[in-house]
Amino acid sequence: MEVSFHTSGQQKLKSLILIYFFIGNIKAECPQPEAYENTIPSDQALLLNEFPEGSEITIECGNGYFKESGSDIVRCISDKWTEPELICKKKDCGPIQPQPHMHFDFSEGTLFGAKAKLSCDDGYTIRGLSFARCYNAGWRFSSGCEIVTCSRPSEVANGRNSWNSEDVPKMGEIIIYSCDKGYSINGNGQIECLNSGEYNSQPPECIETSYSSGSFSTSAAHRDTAVPASASPTTPASEREIPPEIVNPNKDNMVLFVTTSMLACLLVFLVVGLILWRFLLRRKG
Repeated sequence: MEVSFHTSGQQKLKSLILIYFFIGNIKAECPQPEAYENTIPSDQALLLNEFPEGSEITIECGNGYFKESGSDIVRCISDKWTEPELICKKKDCGPIQPQPHMHFDFSEGTLFGAKAKLSCDDGYTIRGLSFARCYNAGWRFSSGCEIVTCSRPSEVANGRNSWNSEDVPKMGEIIIYSCDKGYSINGNGQIECLNSGEYNSQPPECIETSYSSGSFSTSAAHRDTAVPASASPTTPASEREIPPEIVNPNKDNMVLFVTTSMLACLLVFLVVGLILWRFLLRRKG
């Protein structure tokens, strides 16, 4: 009985010793650090695999935030990380630098993540996105305001326009129309590109010119159409129409008078000759 008890006690003692060494070798550790409100573990802390009791790591403000106050150190105590004391504040992008012909609406504010709506002056249109966004590095946008343009001016039959550029007309630019020799303008002789991207009127027509009774007029279909003087371009003297020569009535009267006088003189000459011939006949008889 004594031998059996002695053997059993030795086995229990060995088990207690193994448990003691096993428990003693277990070290207290904290879990992998996670991001807190507006803060994240530093890159150095993320490279570590073990966080034993009493270890320290550094945290920092997240993207779009900056340090306002507090410590950036947290510690592993009793398998847990201490509460961070670091206070981070949102970045303020402030106002946007003035851009040509562009306006900004900051109704969402100027803090990190906010958007500002973009708009352009009258007569200009937005090229790109219609908003800017506040990022960690500041406002970011790639938009611009471009002046409104109109389509290329239409050609007209029997005439031409003054636009000779490869570009399209911009707001405020004027195109002047003129007609070929023998044609006159019906409509506005000049059109303007408006801020709406449209012209203020349709291109004019070139109507064939006809002449009658010493004065010229357009064809019957357009005879009563008035053409503003300011709309018609100046025509060089070499290209102006020359009206047909008008007959001078005084000249015709002079010709008639000369002819009548000659006939009267001839008649008087014949009468005088006849009288002399009879007189000579009587003297001979």
